[in-house]
Amino acid sequence: MDLGLYTTVYWIVFVFIYGALFGSFLNSCIYRLARGESIATPRSHCPLCGTPIFWYDNIPILSYILLRGRCRKCRKTISLQYPLVEGGTALMALALWFKYGLSFAWAADFSFLFLLLGIAVIDARNYIIPDLFSLGGAALGLAFSLLPGGLSPGQSVAGLLLGGGVLFLVAFLGERIFNKEAMGGGDVKMMAMIGAFLGWKGVAFTLFAGSLTGSLVFGFINYALGKKKLVPFGVFLALGGALYVFLGERLIRGYLELFIFK
Repeated sequence: MDLGLYTTVYWIVFVFIYGALFGSFLNSCIYRLARGESIATPRSHCPLCGTPIFWYDNIPILSYILLRGRCRKCRKTISLQYPLVEGGTALMALALWFKYGLSFAWAADFSFLFLLLGIAVIDARNYIIPDLFSLGGAALGLAFSLLPGGLSPGQSVAGLLLGGGVLFLVAFLGERIFNKEAMGGGDVKMMAMIGAFLGWKGVAFTLFAGSLTGSLVFGFINYALGKKKLVPFGVFLALGGALYVFLGERLIRGYLELFIFK
């Protein structure tokens, strides 16, 4: 095998496994944070019968396949969420590696997407956004701005203030106008986190893309069901933020060239 090809294959496998391991950790965070539990203790266990999981049953993706999606002890079916989150996190890590190579930019965007995926799953299932992901993520975004290759600290702070400020204003005005909560506090803190990672352009893109997709999807769902269903807005903000990471600058440039600078 050509040495260059061998090196490329090695890094692809390494980054995929690395991402899958973080996906396994993310599954644990999703399960525990939704229940207000510690992410550190106790050790990994079956979510159905509570039996501790040994390392050979805790290999990302592979263990789920070998066990045919069932707990070794109680034989009850384990949610498909587990291999999907592990595989999705691995693919995100790999996609970013193809975009950046291993760099500070890769680490920043992988951390950001990791947080977005966790928030999306928890919000979709439980309608909550944990502060550990939103506020902790905002602090992490600010920390990454101190490293070379990404946003400056000023851009990160401005994005954080704009992201959190816009949704806070929407929530405040909505509550005054409609006499009910118009926006959850978790969404406000999540947008502050997104701003810390992406800056003001990322905030604008995320809000537009998230609002558009959320309106289309839940507009159709509510019409089909004939009743109003609560919108887990964090899911669509996560989608908008992830879309910006991979295509945002290109889509913004294409929009400006098509409609503004014709």
